[in-house]
Amino acid sequence: MSAIPSARQVALDLLGAVLRRKHPLDDAIEDSTTMAELSVRDRAFARLLVATVLRRLGQIDALIASCLNAPLAARAATVHDILRLGIAQLLFLRTPPHAAVATSVDLAHHRGFLSHKGLVNAVLRRLSVEGPERIERHNPGRLNTPDWLWRSWSRAYGEDLAHAIATAHLKEAPLDLTLRTDGGEWCEQLHARRLPTGTLRRAAGGSVIALPGYAEGAWWIQDAAAALPARLFGPVAGLDVIDMCAAPGGKTAQLADAGARVTAVDRSARRLERLIGNLKRLGLPVSAVAADALNWRPAQPADAVLLDAPCTATGAIRRHPDVLHLKQPEDVSRLSAVQENLLLAAVDMLRPGGTLVYCTCSLEPEEGPRRVAALLEGGAPLERRPLDPAEIGVPAEWITAEGDLRTLPCHFGEYDGVDGFYGARLVKRE
Repeated sequence: MSAIPSARQVALDLLGAVLRRKHPLDDAIEDSTTMAELSVRDRAFARLLVATVLRRLGQIDALIASCLNAPLAARAATVHDILRLGIAQLLFLRTPPHAAVATSVDLAHHRGFLSHKGLVNAVLRRLSVEGPERIERHNPGRLNTPDWLWRSWSRAYGEDLAHAIATAHLKEAPLDLTLRTDGGEWCEQLHARRLPTGTLRRAAGGSVIALPGYAEGAWWIQDAAAALPARLFGPVAGLDVIDMCAAPGGKTAQLADAGARVTAVDRSARRLERLIGNLKRLGLPVSAVAADALNWRPAQPADAVLLDAPCTATGAIRRHPDVLHLKQPEDVSRLSAVQENLLLAAVDMLRPGGTLVYCTCSLEPEEGPRRVAALLEGGAPLERRPLDPAEIGVPAEWITAEGDLRTLPCHFGEYDGVDGFYGARLVKRE
């Protein structure tokens, strides 16, 4: 009978899956059989450890390089990852030095890198002494952000805001919940605080399904910024609404809870099953269709269409730090073409006078305002319906000069930030 793996062994495998096999972290976790063998507490630690390495990889690799006379050989890539995990524990997770060093040396032994045990021990012991002073001299936001993203954000928002965005990504995101009702009792029971936009926010960690209200379907998980686009429609009770690319279903739940007749469309049957399960727990009705929204059309044009389009997700790096290491500039161009085609399909699904809300969790202008500008300039029978901040209860700085929604990870800094989202409201001409 094989021994149960440790959280650090699982974290080492997950890190390799992300950095070398280019798997999204959430997918790697779901596909990991060893992750499921861990206790709830150890699963949380394994994920936190990997996420910390991904969030701080620029700093961590700079520290490793400063301790080596030459880079590690390609065949010792696993040793590099062991050092990364050890440094994350030592300098960013406050693990006692003896524990971080000893478990890292044990990992090297367990994976067959016997000749590298001395190196792992020496590097980590040195950084346990010198590391804190060294990281004080770092510019963390810049050092942990890939050059192409830094240039993109500096061009779009200016260097000061780019730095604020990058700094916001260094923190673990809190847990945001959208309530089905405005019952104030959940705030106290969940040890949460209510944000000005209505979202409940509590510290991350612990078992979600064990929280008060989960079994009753009183709330669902949804970042405060992600909860805004569905509100751009205004009242939707009694309307036929299509939610394109709907999974995992937070916006679907919002629309159904507000009384809309929602058709949720997603090309992934697996993700759609999760959406159906979520809506069932919440006791909300939904019609779900597993189809490619580029080709699928409703029997009758809809009153409203929500398109939360596939994107680079650079606005959600707080929650998905693997994005920093998986996405490249060419992904922006590739996904922009997908978004353009999905927008044309959305227009085709909408009745004259109906409302289209387009949104992405990307910070890249090519996936937000430039997509809408190209759509309108291309002759689509739409006109922009500018937003008033008071409509959705957001600060005026969250609305662009064109009247669109634009949140940045550094917004709501006093509440630990929000995801970066873009949203535009468009009405189909009669």
